[in-house]
Amino acid sequence: MTDPAPARAGARTVKVPDDRAGQRLDNFLLGQLKGAPRSLVYKLVRSGKVRVNGGRAKAERKLEAGDEVRIPPVRLEGEAERGTPAPGLLQRIEAAIVFEDARLLVLDKPSGVASHGGSGISFGAIETLRALRPGQTLELAHRLDRDTSGVLVVAKRSALAELQALMREGGAGEVSASAT
Repeated sequence: MTDPAPARAGARTVKVPDDRAGQRLDNFLLGQLKGAPRSLVYKLVRSGKVRVNGGRAKAERKLEAGDEVRIPPVRLEGEAERGTPAPGLLQRIEAAIVFEDARLLVLDKPSGVASHGGSGISFGAIETLRALRPGQTLELAHRLDRDTSGVLVVAKRSALAELQALMREGGAGEVSASAT
């Protein structure tokens, strides 16, 4: 019987799916390396350990469907090691959901809750939502500062690229019409 650990220990190559075309390399890597700090992702790219179609690439490179991204082995803290959000935070975030359908989740993010964890914050809104909705792919469409309250839009996988494009083009008001 072979030990599965060596297979995970090496670099892996991921083919960019159609729904990720146009996404920046750094954001793609953050999605692939769940829980990795942004600083680590940038360090991996700058050092040349991440390759796109066999060559070095910059973090801001826009990926195309079918591109092959080499991702080096990275040891990240597992969910079991990280724990789960406190029950009070889970309840607070669950109560703050103002809209949810098959493609979007809209949260009235309270002040004092970060949009995502990092820099000494274990659980932000997105990590807490993922704990509340295990098995669903949830991604922030944008962020709000920790001390800012307001509406935070979370896209379920099928809607993320479309939602980000609408926000870039200033058509965020059209999201509800095109997302249904």
